[in-house]
Amino acid sequence: MNQTKGMLITFEGNDGAGKTTALESVAAILKEKGYPIVVSREPGGSVLAEKIRELILDVNNEMDAKTEAYLYAASRREHLVQTILPALQEGKLILCDRYLDSSLAYQGHGRKLGQKEIEQLNDFGLEGFRPDYTLFFSLDLETEKERMEMRGEMNRLDLESREFHQRVRDGFTCLCQQNPQRIHVIDASQTKEEVAQATLAQVEELWKGRFHD
Repeated sequence: MNQTKGMLITFEGNDGAGKTTALESVAAILKEKGYPIVVSREPGGSVLAEKIRELILDVNNEMDAKTEAYLYAASRREHLVQTILPALQEGKLILCDRYLDSSLAYQGHGRKLGQKEIEQLNDFGLEGFRPDYTLFFSLDLETEKERMEMRGEMNRLDLESREFHQRVRDGFTCLCQQNPQRIHVIDASQTKEEVAQATLAQVEELWKGRFHD
């Protein structure tokens, strides 16, 4: 399954790394500049996928690790066919807050279900589809925790143990090492303004480099 016109750039990182803030800032600037922007997120991104998101993140819902993995995969399939593929066919630049890499890190490494196993599970629905590029927001766990606490309300995964979040961070590190051409690292320890500027520069470079060489 391959797109032909647009571009999908996903934003990844541990909770509290600042990727969502950076995405929102960059998307607003790019829209003002006239870029054909679509902003989306996972879990979510379509009507049904957003309902699945509520189930997954609700702090009152206890669930088996494999159940959680299947729900993410189902949400992702729906998001892909309802939102991502149509936008790509229209030549849009999609900025998506999380995608497959999050499942590989959170369920594959964090839940100890195995990166390969989670990738195989998702590929039934994704049929080999992958983002064009991914921006990984790198930040130490202590600062991420402080930012989450300042943010206030936490979801079910935010409340997991430090050990869980360390495994997730290790998972993202593995993914960065395995995919150096696709994944670009953003230093998220900078100020919000500096992170936003670095992100903007990277997104514009990727878009212009692909379509305007």
